[in-house]
Amino acid sequence: MRVVVTAGGTREPIDPVRFLGNRSSGKMGNALASACREAGAEVELITAAPPPPAAPGVSVTEVETAAEMQRAVWRALDRADVLLMAAAVADYRPRTVAGQKLKKSADELTLELLPTVDILESLRVHPRRTRVLLVGFAAETDDLLANAAEKLRRKGLDLIVLNDVGAPGIGMAADDNAVTILDRDGVVLTVGRSPKLEVARRLVALIGDRSARASA
Repeated sequence: MRVVVTAGGTREPIDPVRFLGNRSSGKMGNALASACREAGAEVELITAAPPPPAAPGVSVTEVETAAEMQRAVWRALDRADVLLMAAAVADYRPRTVAGQKLKKSADELTLELLPTVDILESLRVHPRRTRVLLVGFAAETDDLLANAAEKLRRKGLDLIVLNDVGAPGIGMAADDNAVTILDRDGVVLTVGRSPKLEVARRLVALIGDRSARASA
């Protein structure tokens, strides 16, 4: 089985030294790549965070922006069986990027922002979409289940992994996580607070079970 994992928070440049981004560390995506490799999969990790140490069976593609990640995901999906979209993709980018560092002044600075590409939405027309198990992530702070279920429906996902990033100790950059996994019929698995590698192993086991039943 070939698995594509995305990780980290994309960065949208404002000028040569500044960017719009988020707090994602890439730890959950790295854990997923490790767990998939442990389970015997061939893994491509597409990351906007510092990559993990080189490991046999895991290829790494480093990206920065949402557009770069989209292009990498499209290329990788040509031979993929599973996509785990753990990256925190920036929602907006500046309309214009300054070629020189913007100097601080007493004046207000206004940035005009445009939506970035919606990677999951763009996959609806990918030639392999119907043959790939598509797993998204929902980092939420309120109306957790409702927001995750809506995202799963709107993006056409097979599974969605919900985590409460407002809870202490399991938010972005933490070493632990706690997740609820949903499919189109509702909650299928809840994993209490655990190290991210253990959470990843539970998700990978669930995906393995589903794949085995689908091919039986």
